[in-house]
Amino acid sequence: MSTLIEKHIVSLLAEKDDKAISLLYDHYGDTLYGVAYKVLRDDDLAQDVLQESFIKIWKKADTYDASKAKLFTWLFRIIRNTAIDKLRSVNNKSDKEVQIDVSDVYNLGVNGIRPEFMDVQENLGKIEPKYQVVLEALFFQGMTQQEASDELDIPLGTIKSRLKIGLRELGKIYGTSMTLLLLINLLL
Repeated sequence: MSTLIEKHIVSLLAEKDDKAISLLYDHYGDTLYGVAYKVLRDDDLAQDVLQESFIKIWKKADTYDASKAKLFTWLFRIIRNTAIDKLRSVNNKSDKEVQIDVSDVYNLGVNGIRPEFMDVQENLGKIEPKYQVVLEALFFQGMTQQEASDELDIPLGTIKSRLKIGLRELGKIYGTSMTLLLLINLLL
């Protein structure tokens, strides 16, 4: 590209003239898209990055310094950095998404709960009395942890510890699936 056209685009950008974006797109659009695509390997994401980059270019036009870099170098850095940010964002989002098809939470079904262990009150007798009392208050009397603390005259921290240990002990009897259901029931 001739330096004359580049200077013209830079002056239009500095003046915030809409023609600058059209000229940028006409002269650099395909190449900048190629940079974004090379980083992302996805057409839709590359198109998004191209659009986001042109918005950044427009907003940051006053920061361009011809003595520090050629116009294309400045544009290249903006699109490349935007593409890398997009790639990180997409990767972080997919890392944080719940993998429902891998999780057992929604697949417990009837087979996940063994009928012989359905009577929790009967099996509470198999754990220490100090844990039984707390679980009884929370699960069967419907108390909150604070209410159980007040009613049983046990510090709230001790209630929480005994709940945790009591659930762990029930987990040994019922298995993880049933203990998870008891905990969910407590939270509802």
